[in-house]
Amino acid sequence: MRGSLTILFFFTLGLMAGYYTPLNQWLVSIDYSSASLYILMFLVGVSIGSDNRALQAIRTMNIKILIIPVATIVGTGLGVWIISLLITGFSLKELMAVGAGYGYYSLSSIIIKNQHSEALGVVALLSNVIREIITLLLAPLIAVYFGKLAPICSGGATSMDTTLPIISKSSGKEYAIPSLVHGIILTVLVPFIVTLILSL
Repeated sequence: MRGSLTILFFFTLGLMAGYYTPLNQWLVSIDYSSASLYILMFLVGVSIGSDNRALQAIRTMNIKILIIPVATIVGTGLGVWIISLLITGFSLKELMAVGAGYGYYSLSSIIIKNQHSEALGVVALLSNVIREIITLLLAPLIAVYFGKLAPICSGGATSMDTTLPIISKSSGKEYAIPSLVHGIILTVLVPFIVTLILSL
């Protein structure tokens, strides 16, 4: 859990710095977040490429990799349906559209804001950010109690970038490529699924 607590500490530090200091005005002119993400992805790639077990896992999983995003889509839909029984003020369709962001908060919230309402767009933004944060903080526990594939499903679309390092660390390097493929598939599907749900 030390890694998760470290992530939480730096996230909280960033929140405080953004709120109490003019640091964001200085940082906004340079896209440091993308640069750090590229470096992070490069290092994860080096780690996977140097591990024979990870490469062997890719060869053995083949088509099974495609089952993981299907499980995420079905599981998210089921979870949203259960939550809809406890929440008033939003229809099942609205909640399904929010859930269909699969952690891709930047795109899904914009689509929902443009096609539905600003209020639901904010809900989508917050719920998908929370999904990513939960994965970053709890991936080690999720892997222990729900299996090695569970952190990948938890990360949703973010399993190809921001949550990939913690997934690789919690589940093992051999799960990094399935995580990457999973994230790419969901990222591609998000705009289509969200738009389809809102059009029903």
